[in-house]
Amino acid sequence: MCHVFASQDPDRYTLTTRRLRLNGQSTSIRLENAFWAILDDIAASESVSTPHFISTLHTEVLELHGEPSNFTSLLRCCCLKFMENPASHPALSMAAE
Repeated sequence: MCHVFASQDPDRYTLTTRRLRLNGQSTSIRLENAFWAILDDIAASESVSTPHFISTLHTEVLELHGEPSNFTSLLRCCCLKFMENPASHPALSMAAE
C-alpha cells in the first residue's frame, strides 16, 4: 500500500541546514532535501537565488501577517502551493499531458 512512499531515496527526507540572512539577521533554516530542491526551483523560476527568494518571502510575510510562528512550516507550505500550480513548473505540466 505505501511502497511508493516507503521506497523513496532516504536522501530526500534527510535534513539539511542552510545559513542565510533574513532582514539583515544571520539565521539558519533546517529542511528536508526534497523541500530545498523545490525552493531552489521556485527561486530559479523567479530568476533569483534561494536565499534572496526566502528573504523576500519573509519580508512580505512580516508586512502582511507579522512574524510567522513557524517559518519552516511556511516554507514547506510554499513548496506545496508551488507544486499544486502546474503553471509554476511547465516541464511537469507538459509531462502530464
